[in-house]
Amino acid sequence: MQGAQVHRSLKEKQRQERENLILQVAEEVLAEKGYHETSMDEIAMRVGVSKGTLYLHFPSKEDLMVAIFARDMQNFSQAVDDAIAHGLTARAKLEAILHFLYSGFFSKRAQLLYTINNSLELRRLFIEKGGCMRDMWEHLANRIMALLEEGKAANEFDKTIPTEVMLSAFFSLLSPRSYERLIVGSQVSADELVRHLGKIYFKGVAAN
Repeated sequence: MQGAQVHRSLKEKQRQERENLILQVAEEVLAEKGYHETSMDEIAMRVGVSKGTLYLHFPSKEDLMVAIFARDMQNFSQAVDDAIAHGLTARAKLEAILHFLYSGFFSKRAQLLYTINNSLELRRLFIEKGGCMRDMWEHLANRIMALLEEGKAANEFDKTIPTEVMLSAFFSLLSPRSYERLIVGSQVSADELVRHLGKIYFKGVAAN
């Protein structure tokens, strides 16, 4: 009985490792070729599995896209938690979140984010299948709202500005389209971008 449990645990571990590899390879192919030119055949070939095995994990390319984005949202959520745990002030914590996004998160996922942002079909798909992502996004919004409230309580931020407005303004800094135009188009470094965005945002919400 115990041997059977060990065997199932090993199979499940192998399955999870293979699924993680599929997600990693799929994201690389998407970054290289874009959504429409990416094929399940090529992903299966690069992973080293049959297309049938790939479909056992992800029934369609659309499901694979949703899984990639869900994993990225989890990574983003973890980064927010890390920033909250290690930052000294509310502003420092929010700056750490911006730096995480623009120093690595967006640069590795620009093609995926741009594709989602510009495809009505994919946006509709994410609405239909992305219930877990909506929950994660709501979690992120709540954490950032708490940071803004923390900043207000510490007299870092202007208490006369509604927190919901501050939150919307902060999220407006996270546009994939703005990332492409500012960093790819103008050759602005991630550190420079975070510094400039920080000046614009934090001077705007700073307490007098």
